[in-house]
Amino acid sequence: MKHAFAAALFWLAASLPSFGGPQGFTLHDTPQDMPEVRFVTEGGSRRTLADFHGKVILLNIWATWCPPCVKEMPTLDALQGDLGGPGFAVVTLSIDTGGVPVVRRFFDKVGSKHLTLSMDPTQLSFTNLRAAGLPATLLINADGKEVARLVGPADWNTPDMEAFLKGFIQ
Repeated sequence: MKHAFAAALFWLAASLPSFGGPQGFTLHDTPQDMPEVRFVTEGGSRRTLADFHGKVILLNIWATWCPPCVKEMPTLDALQGDLGGPGFAVVTLSIDTGGVPVVRRFFDKVGSKHLTLSMDPTQLSFTNLRAAGLPATLLINADGKEVARLVGPADWNTPDMEAFLKGFIQ
């Protein structure tokens, strides 16, 4: 009986995701395949996450009507300003159904300077990525695989978060 209990605990522990990232980021034991995620830019260009292959992506799914999303957006903008470049991008994917004008007004209101407006008004990305709530943020490696996930808001522009992300970028 004692061995069966120990085996059950071992199995349970092995089946749980790894933890260890800042602010509640959940690290996966192995990189996870990503479904295709489609979205449009402010100018109407159609994009997918495959367009970013070779770059580490912090994909943040959010909406203007989500108070925690609104609160964290300035820190995502600052993070893109600090770390964005050839090896890393913050992709903020709005699932607002009101279209580009709603998100553009929001970006202008909060003074976003570094983020690109990306939209999925169909909200299929939210479903396909099995997001459990908003905001949902996925860390995707340069091979296009999900390596970590955080559901809920974070302060993205902190030294511990930047150090954590730099570990994946380099």
